[in-house]
Formats: sequence, C-alpha cells, structure tokens
Amino acid sequence: MEHGELTRTSRPRPAVMADVAKLAGVSHQTVSRVVNGSDLVRPETRTRVEGAMRKLQYRPNPVARALATGRSKTVGVITFDTALYGPALTLLAIERAAHEAGFFVSITSLRALDAPSLTAAAESLLGQNAEAIFIIAPQRAVASAVLQLPTNVPIVAIEAGPADGVSVVAVDQAAGAAAATRHLLELGHETVWHIAGPEDWLEAGERVAGWKAALAEARAPIPPHLVGDWSARAGYELGAELAEMSDVTAVFVANDAMALGLLRRLHETGRTVPDSISVVGFDDTPEAAYLTPPLTTVRQDFMELGRRGFELAQRRLRGAHGVERISIAPELIVRQSTGPVKS
Repeated sequence: MEHGELTRTSRPRPAVMADVAKLAGVSHQTVSRVVNGSDLVRPETRTRVEGAMRKLQYRPNPVARALATGRSKTVGVITFDTALYGPALTLLAIERAAHEAGFFVSITSLRALDAPSLTAAAESLLGQNAEAIFIIAPQRAVASAVLQLPTNVPIVAIEAGPADGVSVVAVDQAAGAAAATRHLLELGHETVWHIAGPEDWLEAGERVAGWKAALAEARAPIPPHLVGDWSARAGYELGAELAEMSDVTAVFVANDAMALGLLRRLHETGRTVPDSISVVGFDDTPEAAYLTPPLTTVRQDFMELGRRGFELAQRRLRGAHGVERISIAPELIVRQSTGPVKS
C-alpha cells in the first residue's frame, strides 16, 4: 500500500426480513407474522423463525412495523422522580413484562404531583402512539387526577389508584399490615405501635387501616400512630420517642427503610431487639435479611404486579371492556426482629 492510501473497513450490513425468511426457509409474510405476534403461525415455525432472528441478530424496525400494522407496540409508563424501593421495582416489573410480550416502553416522570403534570405526561405518551399507559404514582392527588385522563387507550394504575373509574393492580396493603400486627399480638404483646408513611400516600393510609383493624379485632388498645416520610432518618427520629416509652414492646413500621432507622435508634438507647422490643417492617428489601437483627417484614411481589398489570392492559387491547381491580396477596416473612413479649 502506497503512502497516504486510505483503507476502508467493510462492515456487514444489518440483517433484513428477507435474510431471516431465507435462513428459516419460510416466506417473508411468515416472518412478518412472527414479528408482529400473529397467532396464525405454527409453534414449530415460530421457533425456527425466532432462531433465525437471533442468529442473524435481526432487529425489527419499529417505525416500519407501526406503518404496516397500525400498531406501535409501545406502552407508556408515568411515574415520579423517586429512588424509593417499591416504585422503582414496580417500574422494573412493568418493563420486564412489556419486553417479554414484545413491547417497547417509553417512560415519563412527573415534575409535580398534580393534575396538569399528569395530563401533560399522558399527552406526551399518546403523541408517541403508546397503546396503553401505566401509572406508578400512588399519591392521593394523582389518584383523583387519573380519572380526568383520556380513555381512548387502556390506563392501568399500578401499586395504588382511585377506588373506581380506572383499572388498578395492587398488593393488598391492609392485609399485609394486619398480618404484621396479628403476628406481634400472637407473640403476647398487649398492643402494637405504628410508624406510618406520608399521609398523602394511598398505600400508607391502607397500612394504617389494616393495623387499626387488626388491633380492633383483637380488642387491643389503639395507640396514636406516628407519621414518617419513608426515610431511614424518619424512623431514627421518631424512634427517639418510642425508645423512651418502656411500655412500647412492639412496633409495626410502614416500610423497611424507616424500620432500619428505628433499629439504629433502639440500639443507641439500649433497647434490645427483640428481647426488649419487637419490630416489623414492610417491603422485604434485599437488605432486610442482613440487618441486625434480620428484619421481620411483609413481602410484596412486584414482579407479579408488573405481569398482572400488563396482562390486564393486553386484555383491553384485545377488546375487553370494563374496569378491573386486581389484588395480590402479600407475604409475612418472619425473621429475628420479633419475639415473645418479656415480662
């Protein structure tokens, strides 16, 4: 090669549908049906086509597919800017369920928890031809605003939503709180104190209701609940009051982060867990099993939330009508932070 001569690196062109059809030994139309999720393809043929797509690293063109089918195969998710465990894992669950069903996901975050922000987010997603919209914003202000959204696409609230008017998939928060409270009462505690989440959160209110219902059913005293903000700092600061009260022997905390703060405060004040005081959290975060002591908590199946929510939206896309409310049972996970009351 002479000095100054340029070299050109050839790159293989991206695979197209015709390449997939040739490798799989089927028609172009059959490949198109597989890509678009048609039921008119035999299982063995679908398997062969999908194998050829993987081998050739074929990526369907979403714009071309939308023009050909009239469908974008895109769903939208409206959430809010948060790193809280529950909403973050719920978003992951929806993304996973959508991708497994062959849908793309477009996400928009609310700048403010009010009706204008929610409407603007929905309009943005509809502008992207979203076929369904999922909402992860379980605050009271947003729940009422959901009822004002356009209804030309399926709308599903995940985690919590209004009592009627829109489909909701949620864990039974009241049942989880009641199970935690009953667990402590069955250990011999006279009553159970509660550190609640923010008052504008629907889930926090449902957990308060479940806690009160379990105490009332057992005819146990119902002490005033303390209100936190989901943070470990809130649990630590509110724990100062509880730690000084010798008659407090059991506390149900509305999430694991605040329970972590409470455990720290109890340790600093010499209240041993569970010998002096028992603690139950909510969520079963990955860290809960590794706290000192390992935390008894209520587990929410966030992956099931996403799967069931997406199934509900797909039923609507296939022509089903009406509003559905799906409730998923929580699970009490008993570890070493709870024990029998000590005299």
